[in-house]
Formats: sequence, structure tokens, C-alpha cells
Amino acid sequence: MRIYGPNGTTLGSPASNTRRTSSTGFSLPEAPSMPDEPRSAAAPRAAGNIDALLALQGVEDATERRKRSVARGRGALDVLDELKIGLLSGNLDTATVNRLRDAAANLKTSSGDPGLDSVLSEIELRVEVELAKAGQF
Repeated sequence: MRIYGPNGTTLGSPASNTRRTSSTGFSLPEAPSMPDEPRSAAAPRAAGNIDALLALQGVEDATERRKRSVARGRGALDVLDELKIGLLSGNLDTATVNRLRDAAANLKTSSGDPGLDSVLSEIELRVEVELAKAGQF
């Protein structure tokens, strides 16, 4: 990344001032006709408030929110698979039903992506149906 401006890291002369010769020897750049102005280095600004820094850390971007929503959806589908295996084997475990309830509660948050939210709502509906069926046993 290049930094331009008063606090830039490059203070040298532009490359166009370099003499080009036909020889293969070493050549020095010409001295600039006008000397560079001395630049004062500005001190870094201190953070005004620790609360502002903590608030910025709490802000999540859209990709993080989407990743978390996808992970919650996959977790709910995994618990649904465990429930299916438990029902087919005849061993309906109450711990699986409790994990299914937790997964249903986690699916209610929005991801910000309409397509993903639609898929998550379908998964949530299936989880609610399975919870209703498991309540009958």
C-alpha cells in the first residue's frame, strides 16, 4: 500500500529526473532544481474514548453475519439428521430434542441476505414441525 500526502513515506525525487545514458555504468539522479520543503511529521492521534473502540469491535460486517447464519443453518440441519437417525433406530433421545429447540431459537435472527433468510426460514419451519411431532411421543 502506498501512502501519499504530507505524512507519506517517500520523500525522494521522482524517477523522471534520473539521467539515462547509453553506457551500462551506474548513474546518479540529477540534483533537483528546487530543494524539497521540510515536512513536519504529525504525531499520531490518540483514541478519544475506549467506549468508541469497544463499540467498533462489536460491529459486524455483512460477511460475518452471513457466515454465522450459514453455520446456524448447517447446525440445525445436522441436528435434524440426528433426530432422523434416532427415530429410524427407535432411540429418540431427549438431548437431541433439546438441541433441536436451541437450533430453532438460533434460526430466528436475520442474516441480511434475502435468499439466505428464505432458506433459513424453511429450515426453521422444518425444525418446528419435527419439534411438534417429537412432542407427541
